[in-house]
Amino acid sequence: MSTCPTRPDTGQQPLDKHGIAALVARDIPHGAFVNLGIGQPTLVADHLPAGSGVVLHTENGMLNMGPAARGDAIDPDLTNAGKVPVTELPGAAYFHHADSFAMMRGGHLDICVLGAFQVSVEGDLANWHTGAPDAIPAVGGAMDLAIGAKAVFVMMTLFTKTGAPKLVSRCTYPLTGPGCVDRVYSDLAVLDITPRGVVVRETFGIGVDELSGRLDLPLLSDRN
Repeated sequence: MSTCPTRPDTGQQPLDKHGIAALVARDIPHGAFVNLGIGQPTLVADHLPAGSGVVLHTENGMLNMGPAARGDAIDPDLTNAGKVPVTELPGAAYFHHADSFAMMRGGHLDICVLGAFQVSVEGDLANWHTGAPDAIPAVGGAMDLAIGAKAVFVMMTLFTKTGAPKLVSRCTYPLTGPGCVDRVYSDLAVLDITPRGVVVRETFGIGVDELSGRLDLPLLSDRN
């Protein structure tokens, strides 16, 4: 059931992970201090334009990280928190883990971009454990980022491989942080989590009414 008028299909195809990363990069303000979570969020670094002024922070102790390193640019001692080889930009700095987490917890980051298993309509985030017997819990610094960053962006596919929604009325997995998510970037839509409900900013290859039906959630249009 949708609470917004029917909106025509965008005519676009669902986005792949690089398409989602490009959208996130597009929306990061000039000069922001940003942490990119392990996994797909690290791709955002590859889509930030030259001169963006965005300063990337990694929880393993690096400030002003550049795009992923390839070929001869790979330095085995220079990696992000996910152990992916990265480059450094002019003015890059290195520091102890404790200092890095103090930056995260102290409210010094403007945005963090995290992956998620589930996000609730209230902005609750579950991204460290599915509860499956063979799953390996991996919270890392996500809890610190979720409560410490001024804004939390989630980057994920909107449905699991079996078709289950990841945007839900209530998270069934253990929470990383309650009420912390501000925006969800996905393969099918960009959605804002607001006090008045989930607001659809744009869609890709699907209309709002159809998306609302598949999620079984009310969605608001950004035109409302």
